[in-house]
Amino acid sequence: MQLQLSTWQEVQEYLKTSTGIVIPIGSTEQHGPNGLVGTDALTAEIIGRALGEKTGCLVAPTISVGMAVHHMDFTGSMTYRPSTLISVIFDYVQSLARHGFTRMMFVNGHGGNIATTNAAFYEIYSHRQSAGMDNQQVKCLLANWWEGPETKKLCADLYPEGHGSHATPSEVAVTWAAYPDRVKYVDMEPVIAPTGRFTDAADYRRRFPDGRIGSNPNLATVEDGKRIIAASVNDLSVTYRDFLAS
Repeated sequence: MQLQLSTWQEVQEYLKTSTGIVIPIGSTEQHGPNGLVGTDALTAEIIGRALGEKTGCLVAPTISVGMAVHHMDFTGSMTYRPSTLISVIFDYVQSLARHGFTRMMFVNGHGGNIATTNAAFYEIYSHRQSAGMDNQQVKCLLANWWEGPETKKLCADLYPEGHGSHATPSEVAVTWAAYPDRVKYVDMEPVIAPTGRFTDAADYRRRFPDGRIGSNPNLATVEDGKRIIAASVNDLSVTYRDFLAS
């Protein structure tokens, strides 16, 4: 059940039986030579909506732009400043809390969002505490779709080498499963990208000129993506149900 495809009366009826909601959050940034610019937002949305189908939870509109300052030397990338993303998350939560939602699980598709999103949660809790609101009533949780035990094991089995940390075959496979018309294999040199650290956007582009970090996204397949989506939904279903019960 998607919030944007529901009427306000249907949302009101939903709140009679559950006050939980899933909010996909990702990023719009480069993902190497054959990964879609929207990969991080798309993976969060694809898996978030599949989670909604499995659990019956309401799924909010995706936050499609994230904290991606370090990708801005690659054409097409977009970013919020950390302070802007904090404000966006704050307003999302405050809006939903006003209507009676109390458990908001953010299904995340972008590692660069983690610190900022957790900071946003504490801004929300601090505001509510200062305003005399009950902080036990509204809780937020960040759940990275790739971190569940079933998902981690599957990705390790599928990609024992060349998985890497950016433009990975697992995230590319998830987008291909949903958009098979976008499958594209590209010659890459080296086959597995180098790994390492970076500072700002210019340093990232210098060290990793095609955008990949430690990965070989040509390993991805549509079938892999279907399996990864199913595994992640299984993991997140447990996380969501435990969160609702907390």
